[in-house]
Formats: sequence, C-alpha cells, structure tokens
Amino acid sequence: MTVEAVSKAPTDQDRYEQFVRLAIEHEPSVRASLRSLLPTWHDVDEVVQEATLVAWRKFDSFTPGTSFGGWLMTIARFEALRYRRKMARSPLVFADDVWELIEREADSVDDASTHLSHLESCLGKLDPKHRELLLAAHTPGRTIRQLAVDCGRSEQALYKAVQRWRQLLLSCLSRAIALEGA
Repeated sequence: MTVEAVSKAPTDQDRYEQFVRLAIEHEPSVRASLRSLLPTWHDVDEVVQEATLVAWRKFDSFTPGTSFGGWLMTIARFEALRYRRKMARSPLVFADDVWELIEREADSVDDASTHLSHLESCLGKLDPKHRELLLAAHTPGRTIRQLAVDCGRSEQALYKAVQRWRQLLLSCLSRAIALEGA
C-alpha cells in the first residue's frame, strides 16, 4: 500500500464526523416518524437517543451510496418496538395491532411527503413558462380553451404540449422514485 493510499483512507475521526452529519440531517424525519409510533415526545427522545447509539455501533455495516435515512429509520423502528415492549405495563400503551395500523398510516404519510418533494423537484426542472402553463391547466375553473386564447396557441397545440409536459413529469417522477428505492 502506498503512502498516498494510506493518507486517503478515512480515519476514525472522518467516519465519526460523517456519521454525525448524516444523523443530524435525518434526525427531524426520524423524530416525526417516531412520534406517530410513540405516545409522547419524551418517549421519542429516549428512542432517538438509543437508535443513534445503535446506528453508531453498526455504522460499519452501513453501505455507502444507500439511503442513510432509511437505514436509520429501520433501526429507530426496531428500537421503538423494543421500547414499547419495555413500557407495555403502562396503561397508555396501545395493543400491537393498533401500533401496526398507526405505523402503516405513518408510512403512507412519509411516502406522500417524499412523492410531493419529488414532484416539486421535477416541476422545477421544467422551463418556467411551460411549468406555469401546466399548473394553470390544472387550476380549477381554468379551461384549456381559455389558456390557449391567453397564450396565443391553438387548443390542440396546447393539449399536445400539456400532454408532453405531463409525460416529462411522469418520467422524472418514475426515475426519482426508482432511485429512492435502489
């Protein structure tokens, strides 16, 4: 091994700093998801702290290039389940089937939020004028006929353009969702 290769190898300090940066970046979404699984913010604090410690201990098993947020959330969910079992004697704790239902609902909210974020990103990639017309075409009370007159195009040309922009959005969204799942 050359001196250059040794000097480029990440140090323990580099790994620690990378972990802390990633953990801080994803902590708000982990906290929000855990709040849907746990009865109080105090419980969320306890589980986030424990999940972060477990994640640090397992950081060597994290695969760079994959979703750190997803990995951390998986650990946090397992820690939340462990915490709930530990607190099961409390009269405020729901039965496991209720928690599973709440977790499924939280997952669908997370998915919707992620998809909305992807949609905003993909809309941002469209030409501003095209984006404005596409959004106007989907505004309640507006018709393609009105838009065509306003922008000086024929109805048919505007219909075709809107369809092309929808297809561009669909392709962009499909790629973003596929990359997220990879």
